[in-house]
Amino acid sequence: MCDGKTGRCGWCGEDPIYVAYHDTEWGVPEYDSRALWEKLILDGFQAGLAWITILRKRDAFRTAFEGFDPNIIAEWNDADVARLLGDAGIVRHRGKIEAAIGNARAWQVIEARGGFDTFVWDFVEGTPLVNAFETLGDVPAATEMSERMSKELKKVGFRFCGPTIVYAWLQACGVVNDHLTGCFRRDEVAALAR
Repeated sequence: MCDGKTGRCGWCGEDPIYVAYHDTEWGVPEYDSRALWEKLILDGFQAGLAWITILRKRDAFRTAFEGFDPNIIAEWNDADVARLLGDAGIVRHRGKIEAAIGNARAWQVIEARGGFDTFVWDFVEGTPLVNAFETLGDVPAATEMSERMSKELKKVGFRFCGPTIVYAWLQACGVVNDHLTGCFRRDEVAALAR
């Protein structure tokens, strides 16, 4: 449900970081391959944690992961994994770090086939799917589309990209517009689509 005072999706509460994220980023259609990949990696790191944890560490992640350049990260090795495991500014989870490196290599495969951005946006024929959910309880954790995309990503070698992570990522990247019907950002975000 939307907050009656602010007209925002209720999930962001009153935390200024969450509010800024909701008001400026969440649901804005993302068309850049590298930026799409960064957001998927961050959603993978969020697994089992609160998204606010990732938002608070996002700048440290960007520094540690060299601006999330998948072409650089694809070349990393065990020494880089060890370096990242020692970085208190990020989520230090060996499996997620190793997955990010493998996911950079998988991104390169899809990028070479015609673009990671094209891969993602083809699932909705280039136009964001605009849902009409009234309450947070109406919003699904995963959909048939996120299940299909998860399977396709895994076929190429992606990890930490199950249907729930993929759906959260699609919402964040504006491939799916799940701002609630009473949220002031719903129509604003829809107008940003190509």
